[in-house]
Amino acid sequence: MLVSDLLNIRYLTGFTGSNAALLVHAADTATDETRTVFCTDGRYETQAAAQVPELEHLIDRASVVELARYAESRSATYRRVGFESQHVTVDGLDELSRTAPGVELVRAPGLVETLRLIKDESEIEALRMACAAADRALAGLIEHGGLRPGRTELAVARELESRMLDHGAAGPSFETIVATGANSAVPHHRPTDAELASGDFVKMDFGALVDGYHSDMTRTVVLGQPADWQREIYELVATAQAAGRDAIRLGTEVAEADTAARDVITEAGYGERFSHGLGHGVGLEIHEAPALSQRGAGTIEAGMAVTAEPGVYLPGRGGVRIEDTLVARADTPELLTLTTKELVIL
Repeated sequence: MLVSDLLNIRYLTGFTGSNAALLVHAADTATDETRTVFCTDGRYETQAAAQVPELEHLIDRASVVELARYAESRSATYRRVGFESQHVTVDGLDELSRTAPGVELVRAPGLVETLRLIKDESEIEALRMACAAADRALAGLIEHGGLRPGRTELAVARELESRMLDHGAAGPSFETIVATGANSAVPHHRPTDAELASGDFVKMDFGALVDGYHSDMTRTVVLGQPADWQREIYELVATAQAAGRDAIRLGTEVAEADTAARDVITEAGYGERFSHGLGHGVGLEIHEAPALSQRGAGTIEAGMAVTAEPGVYLPGRGGVRIEDTLVARADTPELLTLTTKELVIL
């Protein structure tokens, strides 16, 4: 298997540089001879020696092509080579075919991603630390008056990101979403100079990056006393989110988990205002398999790290999303994001 995606290479070897390829030989699991080969360029020679000490190293800037050339020169050993067809371009495949005409190249999409679906305890601990950094950042923001009328969405977003760094994050998981007032009805609003105002919902979707693993959390607060309609949709989303969390059980179809939350919102008459899936996997990517949606496929398995994030969005008025990161366990899901889901009134 010729692995070219850097996140998959990191998952398999621990290498964190920006250029690498990996040629994995299945026989390594049954013999003492290591036939798996790693390739990177000269910038990372020392780093690779430290992070990938157990494999043979090749040094070449064109790492993927170099490993194809290596396989061609030893085609008796590497007769059929899978490649990550979801990552290799058409031109890239043409180059591999020219470089290794004696090797049968076989499309093998998603093999490493399938392994990544189930997190081991070290991965879950990294996710737990990332979630804790985000929880603490939001707590500090609120405690020090960071959510108040007159502040801009951008200022709040930058402060949240700075506080996550202070609590051990290497950076944010993604561009932080802060949306106030009518902007909170836009699911993926990008922060602007819009100012927070009394009576506004403020929706914050953010996460921390720790050891390469991403957390994801959304909380919606209100500035000043909430109107009746704000309480109504907040309580509705909270109920739907609890139903979605409770449905994340071993053996449950991912679409059924989505349905559990969606039915709550639909029965209240807001089904058209829940415009995305219940959630998604998190790990080395902020959005990875499985997709908890009506189009999602597969079942919940122990060790999957997923989000539960239903929302209701009323254009021109405001919206609510409540999101947690959870890990599927044998009994009940382990909740990694611990900030309260009660309506916070500031």
